Amino acid sequence: MSAEIDAALTLVDEALRAGSRRILGIAGAPGAGKSTLAARLVAELGEQAVLVPMDGFHLADAALERLGRLSRKGAPDTFDAPGYVALLQRLRTQRHGDHPVWAPMFERDLEQPLAGAIEVRAEVPLVITEGNYLLLEDGPFAQVRAMLDARWFVETPEELRHQRLIERHERFGKSPQEARDWALGPDETNARLVAGTRDRADVVVTLD
Repeated sequence: MSAEIDAALTLVDEALRAGSRRILGIAGAPGAGKSTLAARLVAELGEQAVLVPMDGFHLADAALERLGRLSRKGAPDTFDAPGYVALLQRLRTQRHGDHPVWAPMFERDLEQPLAGAIEVRAEVPLVITEGNYLLLEDGPFAQVRAMLDARWFVETPEELRHQRLIERHERFGKSPQEARDWALGPDETNARLVAGTRDRADVVVTLD
């Protein structure tokens, strides 16, 4: 973890010296540990960093049901990818003296996105964003990679990743069988897609 903290501090230093914000993107498959790593970095950096997850751009279940995509929740087309790209562009161009930018978050207790939940003040030098699809080459997510100043890919042993996913789904209301079916079904389909983006990262971080 110390190496990742040092790398994040380097980005903070670059931002402060240049007078312009840096954005660190952390990609990886579902359950790989992206959000845990990002949260630890923000905890270490304090007011020098803020976390803006991609998951805030989940489409609401009502929209997914209307589109016939609820059974694939978590796939690339179940997110507002253009909205996420637009937010990253705002965060890149935000300067001292500008009003705060308010970003959405994903509330796991509700399994729904919440608008205007994360305040990003103009003076914060480093934004950390994490999500499955930051390094995709196709579709609207393909624009994300160019918005990032540093691109990390998190991976963890598959057995542990599956275990974490199943436990997470159970924790937020699925039965043990439902949790396993989802983790090894839709989540695994998405994980294979994400694995193909590994080589587009600057750094691979292995967690266990």
